[in-house]
Amino acid sequence: QVQLVESGGGLVQAGGSLRLSCVASGSIFSINAMVWYRRAPGNQREVVAGITSGGRTNYADSVKGRFTISRDNAKNTVYLQMNALKPEDTAVYYCNAPRVFSDDGPRDYWGQGIQVTVSS
Repeated sequence: QVQLVESGGGLVQAGGSLRLSCVASGSIFSINAMVWYRRAPGNQREVVAGITSGGRTNYADSVKGRFTISRDNAKNTVYLQMNALKPEDTAVYYCNAPRVFSDDGPRDYWGQGIQVTVSS
């Protein structure tokens, strides 16, 4: 059974930084893209950043220049370095791996979510 577990969230003042991590565990053969989403109170879930297995990245306009996504394929881990945080970055952040190849075949997996709160 594949699981995605996020860590690194918390409370930070505006202008501060946090680094989120998401580790995929289980009988994994390979993982294609990995994506960070977030959902703020009263809002729909939105894509924050994504990264392919080859390292190609893309970002939401709202976080470009402030957030950096990276991954360690050997550790099945994706990171989200968040700098210059703003109160509007407050949300629950979710890790997603839309196509994980494991003993269960290719499947889409999600983490449980982790709270990031930015105070003004």
